[in-house]
Amino acid sequence: MNVKNIVVGAALAVFAISASAQSFPSKPIRILVGFGAGGSTDIVARVLAQSLTADWKQNVLVENRPGASGMIAAELVSKSPADGHTLMLTPQTSLAVAPALYGKAPYDTMRDFTPITLTGYTPLLMVVHPSFPPKTFKEFIALAKKSKEPITFGSGGVGSSPHMAGELMASQLGIKITHVPYKGENPALADTVGGQIPIMFGNLPVAVPFVNTGKLRGLANTWSTRSPLAPDVPTVAESGFKDYAIATWFGLLGPANMPPELVARIQRDTARLFNVSATKEKLTGMGVDLVLNSPEQFRDYLKSEVARYSKVIKDAGIKAQ
Repeated sequence: MNVKNIVVGAALAVFAISASAQSFPSKPIRILVGFGAGGSTDIVARVLAQSLTADWKQNVLVENRPGASGMIAAELVSKSPADGHTLMLTPQTSLAVAPALYGKAPYDTMRDFTPITLTGYTPLLMVVHPSFPPKTFKEFIALAKKSKEPITFGSGGVGSSPHMAGELMASQLGIKITHVPYKGENPALADTVGGQIPIMFGNLPVAVPFVNTGKLRGLANTWSTRSPLAPDVPTVAESGFKDYAIATWFGLLGPANMPPELVARIQRDTARLFNVSATKEKLTGMGVDLVLNSPEQFRDYLKSEVARYSKVIKDAGIKAQ
């Protein structure tokens, strides 16, 4: 092939990518969520889908595919066409935690996906049934250390951020607690409210309504600062354990090898729509702190999170149940 043909070929490729971005979307878009309906990831995904549907004049549908700590949904996305019509909104669970927790995954996080943007993050609340004796986090630690039997805690699933919050707490603070996984946050909350389990770690937007109605008591915020949605719930750091902090983040990704212009467009549209006053107020009102960074920034962050959780899981000896 001569130089002229190479130049023409490159120009046609650039034109094809540009045309693909301009004609997008040409059919309904799926946003896969690897967890049950009603959880914090699902809520953020549905806010995004509603906004994009109105903006793109094309149906954007949220499809829940729970199971295997979000890996079922992630695998489906990794094997989808890279045309932008199949996306995924996920916390760190399926990309940074589950592969290390299970020892393997049907995909490579850094190879098989196209990072689009880190939409935001939300702290976790450690909530307890009102009959649970400890009234403060320090009292809980004292009880856990002297208890002959491990105290039970629930979460929305194995490898979820709430699960990791409990396991990290046990490892870092030297206590014994037993994890009970549920298929989603809502079933775990129902059993905590019903007194079947005494403790649950839940994402802020899902747990706060139960605290506000008195059905549960907020014992601690897992992040480094208090949330304006739960100002009376102190952080773990405020209780004297300053090295402990964890939050759930939500990332938007697609299959590997998506055209750069298409990725840039989806990122710009997501950032613009999430910054519309009404939408931004809705999300921040649910405890979501928006980030909306570039695809390159999200890729770098994702790489660091994979390394972080791999080390944490290995050092703590956490195993999939």
